[in-house]
Amino acid sequence: MRIGLVLGEAANGLRRNASMVVSVVLVTFISLTFVGTAALLQLQIAQMKNFWYDRAQVAVYLCTTVSTAAGCTDGEATEEQKAAIEEQLGSPILQPLIDEFYFEDHEQAFANFQEQFEGTPAADYVTPEVLNETFWVNLVDPSESAVLVESLAGFAGVEQVFDQRNYLDQIFDVLNAASYTAIAIAAIMLVAAALLIATTIRLSAFSRRRELGIMRLVGASNRFIQTPFVLEGIFAGLIGSLLAGGAVVAIVYFFVQGYLADNLSFTFVGVNDALLVVPLLVVVGVLLAAVSAGIAITRYLRV
Repeated sequence: MRIGLVLGEAANGLRRNASMVVSVVLVTFISLTFVGTAALLQLQIAQMKNFWYDRAQVAVYLCTTVSTAAGCTDGEATEEQKAAIEEQLGSPILQPLIDEFYFEDHEQAFANFQEQFEGTPAADYVTPEVLNETFWVNLVDPSESAVLVESLAGFAGVEQVFDQRNYLDQIFDVLNAASYTAIAIAAIMLVAAALLIATTIRLSAFSRRRELGIMRLVGASNRFIQTPFVLEGIFAGLIGSLLAGGAVVAIVYFFVQGYLADNLSFTFVGVNDALLVVPLLVVVGVLLAAVSAGIAITRYLRV
């Protein structure tokens, strides 16, 4: 097979169908940008889970004068009840699970509340005695919080034992839903790109049907005839995937590492993570184009 002749035929096909090739490039670019963004979002979620789950605490809220929980029938937690809870936290059962714990009284809870809700109506109406005194517990392994909850939930003077990871799970559920939505949109766009590539190749073959007929008459093999068309699809897919890779890196560099990192005190995915995604996008784009083009021209030649 003469490589020069094959490449020349592919170049001619790209020139003749320039508008369709641009369409393929754009659809591939958009779809693979969604794929790259979804992959980075999943990586970001994993990093956030590792960061926040290790810092999640278990809060042992004690009864107040306004508590209505079943364990608070005697009103606010007494000193004896607080001492019993602290003793339980240091018991041989729980002590190996606990990294550290500390006690927050009404005044400390009120100070933290005022700092958190400063300037809001809630800060003007809340008084120290209605805020729970709390034992804040850091676990060695946050996944073992259920042991602590079961151990303290029935204690007298305890209104509620709450694992902060419940809040995080709700946040991560929303983020995962956004990520899955991006993946679904990307899948639809990839299907559209595959169909557009196949249509482009079939139109290109139809516009050169006389040439293809002559090539068959002189004994050209199907492989020789098919290769230029497959190369056309690969070229369009490669350009679209490279543009998508560049867009993903730009998003991370200018938006994530720029705007978000400057305004939020948290570690985000970096450019190195984006660069790891680029080869994946190129492989997906090239394979998608090659398979779509190959199937399209094979079916056309059989007709």
